[in-house]
Amino acid sequence: MTTATKSRKTRSKAAATTTAKTSSKAAKPTATAASASNAALLARREAAVARGVASAAPVFAERAENAELWDVEGKRFIDFAGGIAVLNTGHRHPAVIAAAKAQEDRYTHTSFQVVPYEPYVALAEKLNALAPGDFAKKSLLVTTGAEAVENAVKIARAATGRPGVIAFTAGYHGRTLLTLGLTGKVSPYKRDIGPFPTDLYRLPFPSQRDGISVADSIRALEMLFLTDAQPDRVAAIILEPVLGEGGYHPAPPELWQALRTICDREGILLIADEIQAGFGRTGTWFAVEHSGVAPDLITVAKSMAGGYPIAGVIGRAEVMDAMAPGGLGGTYGGNPVACAAALAAIEAIESEGLLARSTAIGENMRARFADMGARVAPYRMWDIRGLGAMLAVEFVTDFDTATPDAALTKSVVAHALKRGLILLPCGMHGNALRIMVPLTASDAILDEGMGIFEAALADAMAERGA
Repeated sequence: MTTATKSRKTRSKAAATTTAKTSSKAAKPTATAASASNAALLARREAAVARGVASAAPVFAERAENAELWDVEGKRFIDFAGGIAVLNTGHRHPAVIAAAKAQEDRYTHTSFQVVPYEPYVALAEKLNALAPGDFAKKSLLVTTGAEAVENAVKIARAATGRPGVIAFTAGYHGRTLLTLGLTGKVSPYKRDIGPFPTDLYRLPFPSQRDGISVADSIRALEMLFLTDAQPDRVAAIILEPVLGEGGYHPAPPELWQALRTICDREGILLIADEIQAGFGRTGTWFAVEHSGVAPDLITVAKSMAGGYPIAGVIGRAEVMDAMAPGGLGGTYGGNPVACAAALAAIEAIESEGLLARSTAIGENMRARFADMGARVAPYRMWDIRGLGAMLAVEFVTDFDTATPDAALTKSVVAHALKRGLILLPCGMHGNALRIMVPLTASDAILDEGMGIFEAALADAMAERGA
């Protein structure tokens, strides 16, 4: 038995013990939550929180542990959403919490631009070592994924002296004005808030559904160079290795390889947006590693710190140094508590063998989904896709036309929540369900969650009389 296996089993046992100890308390909310119900909190939320901030589940969290969560009324849920792929190391990983608390006892903020600190430097060193590419690297730490993308574009423009940026349909890069210009999906993100920044262009992402091949995408790029985007005025091409909000479609390795060749030819920088796909989600540290291509810049966030807000840009040293001192940074960028948490989360991924665990989870779930579809044809799972544990299943009204069935997907999410499983949809048509379960979840929790998934699917089909 390997050390990683022992570590994972020890944690699973500890989590199971914690669950056993706390499940009996779940029916009796803590004093803080005792006066609150989900309905009461929803009413307060509606009165106090901006309408544009949506929540997928009408329940309020009271506590969580690894891959489980309890609401303020004491109901237990298995979490297959992971805070939108933030919790690869699970809720409240002991090592992450311990590292954050230890840092809090030292100092919580100085602003790295005022008084620097070692955790920032140590995390930058770690990221530089982990990122693909046999060349010198440097890193910048910020607070959010959108901020990382904004800075990657800023760095690329400074390094090349060019303004243009090319993105892809169905890509998601954030909700700030620049990143929305890059995001390739209107509703709900871009509706009624344009115009967006200029010198942003879009290419079709390869799609079997839409009959778009890698060759078609590359032809579109060459045509874009002829019609709208002068190549020597393009700073960067940005792409998610696996589309996140766009439906968990992996970018084919051939696409990455072709883009690398074209970028080298034209002096364009290649950016991999790894914000959702990174830190073990696909069975490698970064999803782009599946292609064998090393990008010039990588944006990171989400699972880097096990639930603490931090993000960053990793890139070629000479590119990252294009900005003059003072041109990069932010008041809270690379917060020391979040840096300590990130270092502990990365160590947990390494020591607990979570890259291999991600691959194993993905293989198991893919087989389970295929089995469901084979046994119960009316479930209409048109596609099961992804890399490692970054998986999605897509539902259609029928197999002949493959018409997206967003209504069924929404119903499955609702029935799953009633039964105690948290799921999130994705995709351009809202008809895919994505799996973002913590990689630290035990086999028993995964099996229970998949059982609830199938039961919720049966509920949704029965509801429509199928």
